[in-house]
Amino acid sequence: MTPELIIMLTNHDITVSNAEEVFESCKDLPAKKWGFKDVGLPKEEMKRLAEKMKEAGKETYMEVVTYTEEECLESAKLAYECGFDHLTGTIPFDSIFDYAKEKGLKYSPFCGEVGGSPVELKGSIEEVVASAKACIEKGAEGIDLTSYRYTDGDPLELTKAVVEAVGADKVCIAGSIGNTGRMDEMQEAGVAEYTMGSALFQANFVKDGSFRENLEFVLNYLAK
Repeated sequence: MTPELIIMLTNHDITVSNAEEVFESCKDLPAKKWGFKDVGLPKEEMKRLAEKMKEAGKETYMEVVTYTEEECLESAKLAYECGFDHLTGTIPFDSIFDYAKEKGLKYSPFCGEVGGSPVELKGSIEEVVASAKACIEKGAEGIDLTSYRYTDGDPLELTKAVVEAVGADKVCIAGSIGNTGRMDEMQEAGVAEYTMGSALFQANFVKDGSFRENLEFVLNYLAK
């Protein structure tokens, strides 16, 4: 399986101020999944950008990196108000599951013990797998797995274990895939998709290149 790319208009875990301009410059490329975080832009700009993505035929994702139930629920409401297809991240509180189901939001929460900014994932592989399975059993569309933020073991071993437990089509890898080596590892692990944002803005693939040039490189690499 070749993973699909979810392009995040974020750098250092914050939506970039010129996100709309960047999207407009790249929306013709053969990438259907786009998103950004719930921080960095005023609500009205978020709504407008999400609408532009939908008008361009894109599937839309809001990723939320907050940890209290109140903050997570507020961000879920924001995702709905902005018209997103997918809500990813957050802690899997029952209230978020209930809200996502009520509003028709596809929901993929973090699994395992997560915290901090940037996110850290802790716990044994068995504990993370159990958390992922519990999320799917409660009705999650998938799980948002921060493999390369895992502090208690090997990211690839963890990813393979979660894929085996819940199915490849349920696993999205969030964050820190910034080189072809990690792209190859995630293909080996069999994940369905992963996010990428900072690596494109920081020109990890085409040195001194634009966001578009780096995105073109990644799309071409995935297509090989």
